[in-house]
Amino acid sequence: MKKLLIILLLMVSPAWAAAPFTPEQEARVKEMIRETLVSNPDILAQAVDAWQQQTAGQQVSQVIKQQAKTLYQDPASPRLGAKDAKLTMVTFTDYNCPYCKRFDPMLEKIVKKYPDVALVVKLLPFKGESSVSSARIALTTWQQNPQQFWALHQRLMAKKGFHDDASIAAAQQKTGVKAVTPSEQSMSTLRTNMQLAEQLGVQGTPATLIGDQMLPGAVSYEQLESLVKQQLAQADNG
Repeated sequence: MKKLLIILLLMVSPAWAAAPFTPEQEARVKEMIRETLVSNPDILAQAVDAWQQQTAGQQVSQVIKQQAKTLYQDPASPRLGAKDAKLTMVTFTDYNCPYCKRFDPMLEKIVKKYPDVALVVKLLPFKGESSVSSARIALTTWQQNPQQFWALHQRLMAKKGFHDDASIAAAQQKTGVKAVTPSEQSMSTLRTNMQLAEQLGVQGTPATLIGDQMLPGAVSYEQLESLVKQQLAQADNG
């Protein structure tokens, strides 16, 4: 409750500072606010949501500016699509996440459909030990045999339920991917991904950075494509 009152005061205090009221006017303004909130209790919730969204947007913009190279140009992160893309999506994803398994193919479909779009994959092991194991195998494959990565990635995403050592090995075997021993770099990359996710306020997977917008969770292909078109148009307009 205290947080909500602070937000409300922040909303109205600039007006008071610009044009100070008499005590009687100030009392009347407070009474009007109280009456409005009593009659329309959803207003405060909407104001809080708008404030939180604005704060999150500012946070994302700041991280993009500070961490652009790590987000978009880290050679340790798998990349698909245009080399000099107008729009590069960055997706935080997990091979054990059921929503990621549904959403990831949509991202790849977008990249294939739009030649000015690229995709960077930031594996984020949120769901246990096998999330870490599968991510490290995939990242090591990207590091050592990048041409084999996407087949393995798609196979790992296709499995229903959680992975274990047997399912990870089976994915390698069925895609003809050379077996690898997880590298130290793969763990370093996961740590970097976790730090980026924390800075961006990512709380779950999938979470996808599209232009200056952070898209939490999985949406329909139509919604995803609409956002991509919007961001491409924004890029074209400078």
